[in-house]
Parts: sequence; structure tokens; C-alpha cells
Amino acid sequence: MTTKPKVRKFRIRRSAPGPAVAAQDGNAARQYEEAPNLAPEPESQTAHSGEVSSARETGTAQNIDEIRREGLTGRQLRMARRMAQKHGLAPTSDFDAVRLLRARGIDPFQRANILELVANKTDGGAERTQDAQANTRVQLPQTVPAGHHGNLPATDMSPADRRAMEIQDIQRDIGRRRRRKLALLFSRLMAFVILPTIVVGYYYMSIATPMYATKSAFLILSADGGSGGGGGGLGGLLPSQFATGQDAIATQEYLESKDAMLRLDADVGFRAHFSQPHIDPLQRLDPDASNEAAYSLYRKYVKLGYDPTEGVIRMEVSTADPAISAQFSERLIAYAEERVDELSQEKRQDAVKTAIESLDQAKAERREAQERLVTLQEGSILDPEGEIAGIRSLITTVELQLQEKELDLSIQMNNARPNRARVEALETEIRILRSELDRQKARLTEATEGESSLASKTAAIQMAQADLATADLVLQSALEAKRQSEVEANKQVRYLTVSVRPLPSQDSTYPRVFENTVLAFLIFSGIYLMISLTASILREQVSS
Repeated sequence: MTTKPKVRKFRIRRSAPGPAVAAQDGNAARQYEEAPNLAPEPESQTAHSGEVSSARETGTAQNIDEIRREGLTGRQLRMARRMAQKHGLAPTSDFDAVRLLRARGIDPFQRANILELVANKTDGGAERTQDAQANTRVQLPQTVPAGHHGNLPATDMSPADRRAMEIQDIQRDIGRRRRRKLALLFSRLMAFVILPTIVVGYYYMSIATPMYATKSAFLILSADGGSGGGGGGLGGLLPSQFATGQDAIATQEYLESKDAMLRLDADVGFRAHFSQPHIDPLQRLDPDASNEAAYSLYRKYVKLGYDPTEGVIRMEVSTADPAISAQFSERLIAYAEERVDELSQEKRQDAVKTAIESLDQAKAERREAQERLVTLQEGSILDPEGEIAGIRSLITTVELQLQEKELDLSIQMNNARPNRARVEALETEIRILRSELDRQKARLTEATEGESSLASKTAAIQMAQADLATADLVLQSALEAKRQSEVEANKQVRYLTVSVRPLPSQDSTYPRVFENTVLAFLIFSGIYLMISLTASILREQVSS
């Protein structure tokens, strides 16, 4: 009885090629590690070459647990379920769909089957014939005629070698993808960063018109110099640059204004110089350009900076001709000096104007007081106080005589037999003295013949003299205030001192080829980086 040679059975587990099953590439190496039973059985007897188990036997041997250990992705399982439904199968789960398809000899992850499934879905589910399906799909595994060993796996390759080969294939595929991505990245960088940078560098090196910069520096000084005496207050403690800071800022603003540009254009032809045809188109000014365009060019080529710690204004003027650049600088410095003189002149006038008005008013008041005193002195006695003193001495004398006569009369009246004639004479003298005393007293207090009394005249003259003295004091104070105002006004005088004279440059200052090219490279790189990040974020948001 002859024994039938034992047929060696191979369990073949393939991964679907192509990008349609992207996740299966990464699981190729893991399949051999997780399935140790995939190793071929040790040969006990020599097997007939070309004889393999049928597809039904192999598919039946696979169970759901083995399929689960393969590490299939959710996308592959959903694809297997759709393909099972397409072939009229009724799987109970996604893993059962894979098992049923493999039992039918259909690889659910093969590229041709996936393309056929997508084509059927997009064409509205057009039916294909059973013969066309049989021609397009590959049955796994298939039986081949004896003697034909071209499609059979090599029997001398171990699972470790097969795993290493598949890992090498994966690595080569990753390398190809990486090289392709690097090539795409380099092409984008070449198109959006390197080529524009080369164009910019070529422009600055060969096309841009060289500009010659003339640098100068000037500062504004005060005329006080700490000579204001002890009444300077805190002003003498401040440095001069802080005292003239506002004037320096005002001068800088004027030189950067459109007024200075128009004045420079009218004097030396600013627009005509930058409208010359030999200047490159990017820096050239259109002859019919507006004042705003000319002012923008003026701000670009006339740069001023103020250092508050040193009080120095630094100016840089750039033109296509070094001599014209120095000429523009000299003219702008002259404009600045005129502006400083105007500012200090206004301050001096404001400081002295009030003092002069006060002095004029004090002079007028003193003149009026002097005229009023002279008028009073002309209409009365030259020395009313002396006259009043004489009247008072006369009244005293009359009073003494009256007192003596009254005593004599009292003595005569005390006699037993007074002398009648003597008594009458004493009474007459007493009456006359009293009348004289009353008349002299009336001269001091009563008005006589339409003229004021001496007391009122004296009071009026004294008031006029007091007004004149007050007017003298006010006039003296006004004169002192005017003198002080003139001193303070002299302290407000500002002088523009040029510390660095503008000299023509022998070498061109602009353009700076290396710096400008590096700056352009950084700008283009930043723009490309922002666009790439934005596109990546939008792509991620859309795909999610």
C-alpha cells in the first residue's frame, strides 16, 4: 500500500500594496512579531513542489482572532465590510467580513479591488459581469499547475529574512517620500524665497543708483551762561540742553515739515534733482508728482534725530550727487538758524512788552502828579505852612497880651476906688485884642474873599506831594522791572552752533548691498513661513 506523500501547506499573509491601504505598510513588520504561528512547519518529509492548499482550506483555517491580531485599521475594516456587501455576503462584524472575503479567495485590501469598489460607487453602481470580476481580482491563495513555480514564494527564505526585506522596502518607501517632500520644499523655497532674494540683490548691486550721504550735527545754546545772579532759582541748576530742549524739538519738527521741503525746492530745486533720468525708476521722482509724493521722498532722504541727553540734532541728507547733498545740508542748517532766531525773538518781545507798558503808565502818572502840585502851588502862598506858623505865633502873642490886660483890669477892679479912665482903657484894649485874636483864628479855618483857607490849601498841597512821591516810587519800580526784563530777555536768546559741518562724501553710502539683501531674505522667509503655517492650519481644520 503506497502512502501518499504529505503535502506541505503554506500560510501566506500578504499586505495590500499601494497607497490605498496606507496604514498596512506600517503593520507589515508587526504581523510577523504578533503571529508566531506564521512560521513554516518543520519539514518532516519532502513536499511536492507546486502543491498548496486550496483557498477555501486556508480561509477556513483563519479565524476571527487571527484577523484581530493583524492590527487592521478602522478604515481597512470599513472597506472590507463594503466589499463584502458588494459581493452579496452577510458578515456579522468587520472581522467576519475579512474572514468571509478571504474564504471566497478575495483580498479586500488589493488595489484593483479598491479601485473597482470606488469605480462602482462613482458610476452609480453600474453592474459588472462575473467574468470581468474574475479577470480583475486575484484569488488568494491560488493553485497553480505542477511544474510552474514562478509565483510561489521561495522555500529557502526564513521569516526573519522576509521581515527584514519588508522593513527595507518600508524604509526605501519612506526615503522616497522624504526625498520627494524635500524636493518640493526646495522648489517652493527657490520660487518664493531664493529667486526673489536674488532679484533684490541684483537690483541693489547693479541697478540701484548710488546715493551719497552728508552728515552734520548742530545744537542750540542759551545765552544766560549762569550769569543771572543769585535770583536765578532752579533755572541755574538745569543743564542747558534741558533749557533748550523745546527749541531743539521745534527746530527738528520744522526741518521735517512740508514747509521746509517746499522752501528747499524753491531755493535749490529738490524735485528737479530727484527727477533726473539717470536715477533708477524705483528712486526717481515723477516730474509731475504731487507735493505729498515729493514730501515722502524728502522724509526718506532727509533724516534728523535729536539726542535729549546731549542736546545735539544730527542730520543726514542723501542725494545722487555729493556736492548737492552738502548744499542741501547747508541750506537746511540756515533754515534752522532762522527758525531759532524767530523763536527767541518772540520770547524776548513777550518778556519786555509788559515791562515797557508798565513804565509808560508810571511815567504818565508821575507827570500828572507833578502838574497838579505845581498848579496848587501857583494858586496859593508859596509857603502856606510858614504862614500858618506865623499866624499861630501871632495868635499866641495876642493871647499873652490879652491875658496881661485882663489881669490889669482885674487888679483895677479890685481897688476900692479904681481909676475910671484906666479901667476904660484896659477894657478897650481887651476888646481890641479879642477881636484881633478872632480874626487871626478865622484866617486859619474860614474862607475869605473866595479863596480856600490855608488849612485846606496845605492839605491839598500835602496830598499832591504824597501823590508825586508815590509816582516816583512807581516809576522807579517800573524802571527796575524793565531793566530786569531786558536782562531776562537777553537770557532767552538762543544760538545755533554747528558742531559738525556738512562735507561732501567721496564714496556712496547707499545702497548697502549685503545688509539690504539679507533683510530681503529675512522678509521673504518670514512671509513664506507665515503662509505655510496658515495653509497647514487651514488644511488641518478642513481635513478634521
